[in-house]
Amino acid sequence: MWLFYDPFTLMSLMLAYIIGFVVLLIVAGYVAPRVARKFSNKFSLQTSMAIIGLIIVIAGFAGVGITAYLLAGLLGMEITAGFVASIIMLILVLNIISYLISPLTINLMYNAKPNAQLQEIVNDVARRLGLGKPPKAVLVSGPPNAFAYGNFLFGKYVAVTNSLMEIANPDELRAIIGHELGHHRHKDNSIMLFMGLIPSLLYFMGVFLVRAGFLSGYARAYSERRREGGGLLLVLAGVIAIILSFIVQVLVLAFSRLREYYADAAGAFATSNRSMQRALARIHVYYNANKLAKEFVSGSKIKALFIYAFTNAYADPFYRYPPVEREVRNIDVDRVVEELKKMEAEDISEFFSTHPPIPKRIKFLDTLVFRYMEAP
Repeated sequence: MWLFYDPFTLMSLMLAYIIGFVVLLIVAGYVAPRVARKFSNKFSLQTSMAIIGLIIVIAGFAGVGITAYLLAGLLGMEITAGFVASIIMLILVLNIISYLISPLTINLMYNAKPNAQLQEIVNDVARRLGLGKPPKAVLVSGPPNAFAYGNFLFGKYVAVTNSLMEIANPDELRAIIGHELGHHRHKDNSIMLFMGLIPSLLYFMGVFLVRAGFLSGYARAYSERRREGGGLLLVLAGVIAIILSFIVQVLVLAFSRLREYYADAAGAFATSNRSMQRALARIHVYYNANKLAKEFVSGSKIKALFIYAFTNAYADPFYRYPPVEREVRNIDVDRVVEELKKMEAEDISEFFSTHPPIPKRIKFLDTLVFRYMEAP
C-alpha cells in the first residue's frame, strides 16, 4: 500500500504545493527583493555567499531535524534513524551517479570535440587565473553559449559553441572562458550539487510524513507511544516540510546567482571588466533577436551550466536596431552595454532563476576593484 498515493495524501500534497507556491510568490515578490538590496548594500559578494550558504545549511538541517523528531515520536528512534539514513543514501546515490556520468552524457549529447585553437586560449586564461592543470577545451554545436562541467572520473571541461566562436572577438572570448574557468576554480559543480541535496531531502521527508500521518494503522503497529491526533500532526509537519523545501530551493537559486557573479569576476580578471560586459551584452543581443535560440536555452536540461540562461523578464529589451544573426558581431556592443546599464532589473522572475539578469551582471562588473584572487 506504500507504493501508491491514497486520495487524502494526494489532497494534502496538492494543498502543500498550493500553499508553497503562494509562499514562494510572497517571498520572491516582496521579501527577497528587499533582502537582496540590503545584502548588496551592506555585504561583499563573498560575505553574501557565505551568509546565504549558511542559512541554506541551517534551514535544511533544522527542517530535517524537526521532521526526524516528529517521526521518532511515532515510529521510534531506531526506525526513524533507518528511514532518514535511507532517504539520505537514496538522494546521495542518485545525485552522485548523475554527477559521475554527466560529463560522458554531455559529451555525447552535444557531440563535443577537442579544438586545438580553443585549447590554447583555455591554457592561457587558466595560467592567468592560477589554475595548475587547464581543463579540456571542447567545441560543441548550438547558439552562442559556454559552460563548464566535469569531475575527477572523466576530467574537467570547458565547452564553447561554434556560433559563439564566430560572434565574439578575442577579448570577449577570453572573458567568457575566464567565467567558465572561474566555475572550476570555485568548485561550483560540487558546491551546487551539495546545496541542491538539501531541499530534495526536505521534500521527500515531507511527503513521507504526509503519508505516515494518514496511514496511522501502519504507524500504530510500530509504536505504542502514538497519541491521538498524532496522525494530523504528522500531516501538518509534512506539509510544512514540503513548503520549507520550496523556500530553501529559492535560497539555493539565490546562491547560484551569486556564484554567477563570482564567475563573472573571474572572467573580468582574466581580461577586463569591459570585455566581460561586452561578452555578456553581445550574447544577450543575439538571443534577443533569435526566437529559436531562446527556445533552445529555455528547454535545455543543463541550462544552469550555461554562461547565459534566458530570463524572460530581462531578455526582451527594445533595441532600436534589432540585429539579425549575421550582424551581431558588427553591432555597436558598447552602446548596448550602456543601454543595459540604464535598465531597471528587478522582477519576481529573477528569484526563480539560476542566473542574474544581464543588466545586473553588467552593473556588478562596474563595481569590481579587483581583489578577486584573494578569495578562491
